[in-house]
Order: sequence, then C-alpha cells, then structure tokens
Amino acid sequence: MRAVGSSYPRIDAVDKVAGRAPYPGDIDLLNQAWAKIVFAGIPHGRITAVDITAAVAAPGVITVLVAADVPKNEYGLIVPDQPVLCGVGSTPSAEIVRWEADHVAVVVAESAAEAAAAAALVRIHADPLPVITDPVKAMAPDAPILHPHPFRYPYGERDLNSNVLLEYKLNDGDVTAGFARADVTIEATYRTHAQEHAYLQPEAGLAWVRPDGRLEVICGGQWMHEEREQVAHALGLPAEQIIIRYPAIGGAFGGREDISIQIALALAAWKTGRPVKTIWSREESIVGHHKRHPFVIHARWGATKDGKIIAAQMDATSDCGGYAYTSTKVLGNALMSLLGPYNIPNFDVTARTVYTNNTPGGAFRGFGGPQGHFAAEMQVNKLAEALHLDPVEFRMRNLWREGDLLPTRAPIPEGVTVVETLDAAAQRAGWPGYPGEQLRLAGAGQRTALTSLEASSTRTARGRGAAVCFKNVGFSLGFPEHCDAWVEIEGASEIEHVRVGCVGADVGQGAHTLFQLVAADALDVDPARVEVVADNSDVAGSSGSTSASRMSFMAGNAIKGAAERALQAWQNEERPARAEYLFHARPTTPYNRQNGSGDPNVTYGYCAQIAEVEVDVDTGYVTVLNLVSANDVGKAINPVQVEGQIEGAVAQSVGWAMLENYVQRDGHALTKQLSTYLIPGVLDVAHVEPVILELPDPQGPFGLRGMAEMPFIPTAPAIAAAIHDAIGVWLDELPYTPERVWMALQRGNAGKEKRY
Repeated sequence: MRAVGSSYPRIDAVDKVAGRAPYPGDIDLLNQAWAKIVFAGIPHGRITAVDITAAVAAPGVITVLVAADVPKNEYGLIVPDQPVLCGVGSTPSAEIVRWEADHVAVVVAESAAEAAAAAALVRIHADPLPVITDPVKAMAPDAPILHPHPFRYPYGERDLNSNVLLEYKLNDGDVTAGFARADVTIEATYRTHAQEHAYLQPEAGLAWVRPDGRLEVICGGQWMHEEREQVAHALGLPAEQIIIRYPAIGGAFGGREDISIQIALALAAWKTGRPVKTIWSREESIVGHHKRHPFVIHARWGATKDGKIIAAQMDATSDCGGYAYTSTKVLGNALMSLLGPYNIPNFDVTARTVYTNNTPGGAFRGFGGPQGHFAAEMQVNKLAEALHLDPVEFRMRNLWREGDLLPTRAPIPEGVTVVETLDAAAQRAGWPGYPGEQLRLAGAGQRTALTSLEASSTRTARGRGAAVCFKNVGFSLGFPEHCDAWVEIEGASEIEHVRVGCVGADVGQGAHTLFQLVAADALDVDPARVEVVADNSDVAGSSGSTSASRMSFMAGNAIKGAAERALQAWQNEERPARAEYLFHARPTTPYNRQNGSGDPNVTYGYCAQIAEVEVDVDTGYVTVLNLVSANDVGKAINPVQVEGQIEGAVAQSVGWAMLENYVQRDGHALTKQLSTYLIPGVLDVAHVEPVILELPDPQGPFGLRGMAEMPFIPTAPAIAAAIHDAIGVWLDELPYTPERVWMALQRGNAGKEKRY
C-alpha cells in the first residue's frame, strides 16, 4: 500500500491524547524566573514616563525592563512599525502608544504571582492623544496621524501625513462602457467584522541562555526562521545566536504568525542570565494578539440579460489597527478576491488598509479571501436573482476556465478547476438540474436538541444558497518562495530507518504526518520507518511560514526532492545516505501600482459550497442544517486529515458568519473572555459533507494543492444566499446574529404579509 493517498493516524496523536506531548506552558527549567508583560491599557497617548520604582522594590522582583533596555526597539513581520516596548529613552516612535495592548514593561520575578503583583505597580504617565477607530474617518484630512515617523517601507515612498498604510489598484477594460451595456446593475455596501482566533493554547513560552552562550526561545509560532530574525534584530545579535524551538503547538489559524511574547522573553533571559517563562491568561491572549481584518466594501456590478458579468467596481477599506502586522499582504490577497473567480472584461478595483487605534488586523485563515469573496459572491447571487437565473448556472457562465487570464492579465496557473468543484457540490447537494443526493434533512442533518433562541417548530423557513472561491497557494507578489529539507537513509541491504529534517510548524493541521507520508512514498517504505525531525531552527534551513496554504505544497516538494536524491545515493552504495533539497517555487511578481498587472501567485486551489439553513422567523435564529463543501485538493496525501480540515474550516467559518463578534469601543476590547466572545459549540456547527476532488496541480508534489484555508472562504456568502432564499431579505453585514436577522425581517416585511 502506498503511503500517499491512504489515511494514517497523526504521528503525534497518541502523545497528545495521553497528555504526554509538551506544550510551551508545560516546560520548566532549573533556576527559572517568571515574566509579566505590562500592557499600556490606553489606545492612544504619548508616554512621558514609566514609573517602575514600586515594582522594582516589590518582593521577588529581579528586574523591570522598559523601552530604554531594548537595543533595537522595533519589530514587524512586513514593516518594522511597532516598538518592542513603548516608553521614553528609546526612539520617538516608541513614545507613542497606538493600541491598548502595546507592551510597556516586562517585570521579571522569582514566581508568576510575584511578577503579576509587581506588574500592577507599574505606573504609566501619558498625555492622551485623539482616539480614532473608524478606518474611513481615519482617512479624513484632519484625522490624527498614528505613524508620523518613518520606518522601513518596502512599497515605495510612504506618505507620513496619511493613515493609509498601503493602497492597491486593479483595473482593465472600460468600466463606463461596460455598465452602459449592462441590463442589470447591483450596488451595495458590505461590512465584515473582526474575528478572534480562539486557539486552545494561549501564548506561553520560555527563553534561556544555553551553556554554549546561544539564546533559545521555546514558544508556539508559525515561522521559526522569521522569529529568529526578529528576535535577533531587536536584541542587536546575529541571527545565528538565536535558536527558536517549537514543542507541541495548540492551534494557530494565522494568530501566531506575528510576534507576541518571543522578543520580551528573549530580552528578559538575555538581561538576567536566567531562564524566564510566561503564560498569558485567556484575557491577555484575546486582548493582546491580532484579529481578522474588518472590511468595508462598496460594490457595483453589472450583467447582461444573457447572464454575462460585464462590469465591476469595488472599493474596499480594511482596518489595519495600530500596527501593520500582515495587513499589506492580506490586502494583496483581498484585492483579487474582490472579483471572485470570474471572467469580467471591465473592472476597477481600489483596496486600501488604514491605521486606527483598534486591535491590529493580521493573518487569519483565508487571509483576505473571506472578506473579498463575501462581497463578490453576494453580488453574483444578487445579479442571478435580478436576472431570474439559477445562481449555479449563472456562475457556470462566468467562471474561470483553463487558459483564461487573471484580472492581473497573467495566465491563470494550470489546473483551473473551479467549474469542477461547483459541479461536484451541486451534484452532491441535489441542486435543481444536477442529479445527485438531495440535501439530507434527517439523520445527521437533523437537530435532536433545541436551543434557547428557538421559539417554535412551525414558524420557520428553509432555504439554500451557493458560493465558490479560489485561494492562492504560497507566498505572493514577488516573495522568493522556498523550502529547505533533508533526508537520511539508514540500512545495509534494505532501508531500515529514514530521518526527515524540515522545520515547518505543525500547528494542529498534521503537517509533520504529511512530511512522514511524503518521504515514505518517495522511498517506498512503511511510514513507521520514517522519523520526522522538526522542532528547532537548527535542524534545517527555513521552511517558510505555516500559512498561505503553502506548507504541504512547499515542504512536500522539498522532502520529495531530498528523498529522491538520498535514494539515488543509497542505490549508489552510499550507506547511510543523506541529501538536502532546497525547493524554489516558480517566481511571482508584485502588482503594478497603476493598474495591478502582474503574476501574483504560484498557484491556486478551488472550492464550492452549498448551504441549507432554517430560519426561526419569530427570533431571527438561523440554524445551518447542512453544508456541502467540494474542494479540489489536487491529491489527498492523507484523506482523513483532508476531511478534518474541511470540517474544521467550515465550523470556524460558521462561527465567523453567525455568532463570533469581537466588539471594540473607543479602542478598548469589550469581549475579552470566551464567556462574552462566543465561538461555536456542538449545536452551532452544521452537518458538513466534505467532497474531495483530486485533479492534480502540475506544480504540486504528487499533484497536491494546499487546501486548509479554502473551505473557510465561501461559507458566509453561501449561508447569506440560503437565508435570502428562506426569508427573502439580503443581509450585507456580518455576523448574522438573531437580532440582525430579526431586524432585517421586520424591515423586509414592513407593509407586507408573509406566511411561513
């Protein structure tokens, strides 16, 4: 039996279930001290002093570190616009607090309790500055400027008198002429909201100076070598002086792509010479790390009566929050998503990300795709209704095909299968005109328990809706995409043991199991003979981030290449044999700043979904009964993991669409607990029907495509279309809470009588 294509248990499953797998918070070292990071607590202000006198004198305190103690007081994944510690005695930029969770001091004490007690004694003196929380208002000429100081900016010259961090344009054809030819025009404004990652393991870690003098940081993250670079930069050390180690990681979804505790811990260990540990509370985690970007998107689309989309105008603004994090890259993804996977001859798109005093926006599963596709798919469903066309058939008339061009004028990479995914979803759902299974209204799809918001079983309405998406695989826009791996083969007459070295993070998606299966298949050995070595940055060169649906694709290519080289050496009597392979993906290019032209992404994956909902018209409570999710994964390396990713992505997206609502007011988070920030429970998640297509991507190892983000993206617009099908109203703002649905019902039914 070949390893690839067969369902295997996760290599870490037993240790995790048995409680043996160490997470960062489980690890302790001799002579260990504890750190408590002090948040600013204000959303915008100029610090005049940080009084640490009482904290330094508190019992058990070893030291209190402030801005002046940071050798190079800046960091940032894309642009270094954020101070490690805000305060005086460092840089002018570091004197300004721009977010309530800006770090101001690091208290190091003998125990966690003593560190927390001393941290409460730190006094921050600051002159308040105007707080701005609306990204649209932040663009006004008289708006306070949050980042008036220069920093390294890779996108040309930055306007220091503007809160717009970056703006992109994408246009082609003649939009005015296109709308003149349109028989139907739909115009609307869509709003999406912030989302908390809510991963199981809050931020935790430990840093220490090893006997060899190197500084090791043990934490949960998504990109060891990037974290190594940022820690080294802030401490003024060579990168080789730093080791990043990942033990078991309790989830990420993009939430660990940016720095949280790593630099603070490294600084504390470096200054004290002691191992230093911290574990954030859930409240610190929710307040203290980035969120999914809220977007405001104004859309105007036109189509002809024969069902062809002829013109589109889109204007999108995302809330960057206080710092850039990955906002510019998310914007780059959202730009193309705003047009969906459709051939539109005339379009004009502008998208920008804007600084505010809100929680920074950053990476989250889908990475701009959910927001952009939400607006695009809503427009498509509305156009189909206006033209009296079936929404699946309408899509079929406009979707990308093999050989088509992207909106950026580059050929779409081979393996364009969005039509096939929509066809598969429609067949599985029994969509009219598509023979196949009917959506199941009993059995697994039927609720067996009631919730408190369900008023009756009679005044309900059911509907269903469709949506599609694409998702880039790999880093984009000119980044030199690569991944490093090595393979060692041991054995005299036969292969007895294989070691694979690749430091891609496994954040719960099963990456390390995939590493094992790829090597086993390439060498034609039992996966039990393959050992994966992946826990620290010394193991191998950079694998890049576990993000952008890239890890399986990039590491798979790297490991397959290394295994084939090692096998050749072993067959040539080099025993044991070892080979390294540095995989380079095909190059991409940045967007042209005038019209967006370019070749932005390595390749794409495709997904289509059909949702069925039931709406209680007395309360506005919506139940997602069933959701078919058809995904072209190229090749399912481990099918059971692929199914798990589809089900998990849909569950998370149902949460975003229906109930998760991260509320901020005047720059302060109000939903700081999981008791006020609600995530889906077992009764909130739809019955998911995963449909796995295996249409090989020519660039992927064994034909695979990265797929873990795709199933998240079309869920919200599919649900929106299903709600409209049920009750006849469109809801253009997420989330679809009972209150919002009920109020829409009252507006939609004003002056009308409707029976359910």
